[in-house]
Amino acid sequence: MDLMTRRGFALSADTVASGGAGSSELSARLKVLFETKLNAAMRMYLDTCARCGICVESCHVYASMPETRYSAVGRAEVVRKIFRRYFKVQGRFAPWLGEVLEFDDDTVRRLYDAAYSCTGCRRCMVHCPFGIDTQQIMGIAKALLLGADQEPKILSMLSDMSVTKGETIVDTRDAFAQALGNLEGEVLALWPKVTKRADGSPNAAIPYGQQGARVLYVALSGSHSMVNAAAIMNAARESWTISSFEAVNFAAFVGDSAKMKLIAARIVNEAKALGVAEVAIVECGTAYRVMRHMMGPQPFKVVAFVELIARYVKEGRIRLDDSLLEGDVTYHDPCQIARNGGIYEEPREVLRAVTPRFVELTPNRAENWCCGGGGGLISMGEMDFRMKSSKVKAEQIAASGAKVITTACENCHSQLVDLNEHYGLGLKVEFLSAIVAKALIS
Repeated sequence: MDLMTRRGFALSADTVASGGAGSSELSARLKVLFETKLNAAMRMYLDTCARCGICVESCHVYASMPETRYSAVGRAEVVRKIFRRYFKVQGRFAPWLGEVLEFDDDTVRRLYDAAYSCTGCRRCMVHCPFGIDTQQIMGIAKALLLGADQEPKILSMLSDMSVTKGETIVDTRDAFAQALGNLEGEVLALWPKVTKRADGSPNAAIPYGQQGARVLYVALSGSHSMVNAAAIMNAARESWTISSFEAVNFAAFVGDSAKMKLIAARIVNEAKALGVAEVAIVECGTAYRVMRHMMGPQPFKVVAFVELIARYVKEGRIRLDDSLLEGDVTYHDPCQIARNGGIYEEPREVLRAVTPRFVELTPNRAENWCCGGGGGLISMGEMDFRMKSSKVKAEQIAASGAKVITTACENCHSQLVDLNEHYGLGLKVEFLSAIVAKALIS
């Protein structure tokens, strides 16, 4: 059963008649929307595929559920067939001579099944001889679903909530500051000292709104994303302040580029107003990718928090106890931070400082299997699909023999927790920051 069927997707005859996916008016609108995505690189991706099949077994979904529609080329073909129909000469004048798809209900179902069975991990791109970016092709699929009003509504709702929360930040600043103060005891339990201001007075355990701080740390809504980071940065005697905004960007999952940039721009503007030198993004792969690779040049540097931790270790700004973890410890490379962001060695440098028993998953780094929870699937609550499609990941983890698995991404952590329980792996699943915070030596 595909994703669409499980979610009860259906376009009624009334919907079609009044402008649904089968109407000529909507078809024309979707064609224009498609055309806005056709830059030179995208045309190359859609024109070039040699159907060599090298990408097929690259996908964790196909490796776990071997159906052609769950391969990179199978997903991309849905978009390619639309491209041939509306943007190639043969498709426009003699569509019956080739494999094409019209904008209709069935095509929208196929687009949904393709887009939301793909986590955007780009493992297929690593193996493709032409470097075809399936994630970008699925970006077209998601844009068309938005245009047809058939995207996952939970993702649009969460995206809209992020936009609304940002609009009320002035009214909630005092409440946020009070909530941060309530976490002081947890921070001090990990690191009993706080940094000092320029005038020598003590900072708050979680400094907020500090003009001229060197680092702006962007957290998630959960206290775990603030407490561990605060302890680590205080231990390193960092000049830092916490952002008013959440790092998570649900609009990126649903493919709404306008809202994605609006959500991220608030962090950019805050960083500029505070005059920080660096923006450190919490352990959240998509939030890092959006800020680092999709918002253009900025007057500050964007780093993943794991990069900051590795720098503290390398410079001797924090010392860590390497005797706390029991058994072999392994690391899951988050796709958006590692394969799509190039951050491979920093987490390994950190782990080797907290345990002498670090072991690698096989494969790892650019070849690592996706956890299976990205692309919005965690937020959509697709538990059955996530577990079945990540069987190969569970097998990879089990083969490592590790007793602890750590990662530097919120979605990866959530997915690994679910996999651990579903497949009975018997592991401890930890955030990298949590391991470091517990190992701090004063």
